Amino acid sequence: MHAELRKHPEYFQKEVVQLADNVYQAFGFAASNVYMIVGLDGVIIVDTTETTTAAQNILAEFRKITDLPVKTIILTHSHRDHVSGASVFAEGGTPEILASARSSEDPLIVATKHPRAAKAMQARTKRQFGIGLSYPDEIIGIGVGPGDRPLKGMGAGILPPTRKIGDEGETLTRCGIELELAIAPGETPDHLVVWYPEKKVLFCGDNFYRSFPNLYAIRGTEYRDFDTWADTMDQLMAFAPDVLAPGHTKAVMGAERINDVLTDYRDAIRYITSETRKGMDAGLTMDQLAKSVELPSELAEKPHLREYYGRVAYAVRAYFVGTMGWFDGNPTSLNPLAPKEEAERFIGLAGGGEAVLQAARDAAEKGDFQWSLQLADRLISTGRHAEEATALKSETLLEYAKIQINCPTRHYYIQCAKELSDAAD
Repeated sequence: MHAELRKHPEYFQKEVVQLADNVYQAFGFAASNVYMIVGLDGVIIVDTTETTTAAQNILAEFRKITDLPVKTIILTHSHRDHVSGASVFAEGGTPEILASARSSEDPLIVATKHPRAAKAMQARTKRQFGIGLSYPDEIIGIGVGPGDRPLKGMGAGILPPTRKIGDEGETLTRCGIELELAIAPGETPDHLVVWYPEKKVLFCGDNFYRSFPNLYAIRGTEYRDFDTWADTMDQLMAFAPDVLAPGHTKAVMGAERINDVLTDYRDAIRYITSETRKGMDAGLTMDQLAKSVELPSELAEKPHLREYYGRVAYAVRAYFVGTMGWFDGNPTSLNPLAPKEEAERFIGLAGGGEAVLQAARDAAEKGDFQWSLQLADRLISTGRHAEEATALKSETLLEYAKIQINCPTRHYYIQCAKELSDAAD
């Protein structure tokens, strides 16, 4: 396991953190944070986490602080890890539930008359988040949240908004607390941020967290507008908060520190878009750019830009496809051979299946894991030495996972290795 990931269990220890005299963060209980603002005659909840079990655990901790009823629930965006405990916080009552009027990019949440590849999304979501992996041997964290967290009741407590906030935003007073709600698209187009001006606390949802941003999620997403996300960092900085309360990871304290991290976030996103765009204009392909574009060291080494959750190479590919489409500009790519046919020809040139299998084994032994996987895939696609190649691929994925700093990549490798192994049994 990558040395930096070993520190995650300590970082994500469960605690309720007091951010202001009446503002509390439930941290480390689940993939995402839940916030409570205590007002005169009730409380306001910001986000409700991923499972009803986690929500129950968090509510029990909040009830040690106050027994005031939950009057308002505000959802920063509609990803399931932020909306799935709403029924628990409603406590059998009828609190108002506020959310953005914009649509979400998540096909597993949004009702649509057009069919989506929901089964594929579910399978890939399980792999990305390591759902079902054992703690701590296989999963130790998800990059922006703890690995040791309850999964019972995943998605079970979703409640529909009682009112939606339009693009113009809104200033409202609830329980004696004045809040400003503003549309601030970033990780999703429906992001809503909550500004508590009296305490200078900004609840920013997933527009910032302690990791290079997840500009593309390998579970599968529609294009996330990189330039809009970067622009939103300027919007957040304009509030000049003293406390930045993110949807994941710990709160950031102090106006100067907050300005620094948001500036870094903005600059990192803009650097990726700029360098990718320059490469595209120079005629480079997506594969070439994914290997060549890197953050400058002064950004890459900062704790809030480490690739725990998002990954630069994935962002480069997403920007290329999102702005230019799938064609990389190379005419050879317009009508490629079917994978099986290409593999058959490749294996023939390489001297046959035995030679390719041996080369794959040699590469794995040397730690050249990517080449080993690509060779194994050619054998599997043709059916040549498929059993041996499948076993090798499973073993190689597990070894490759050990050196990953990016949690989604690590989980995807481990989950797929187990799927291959299970299918062979």
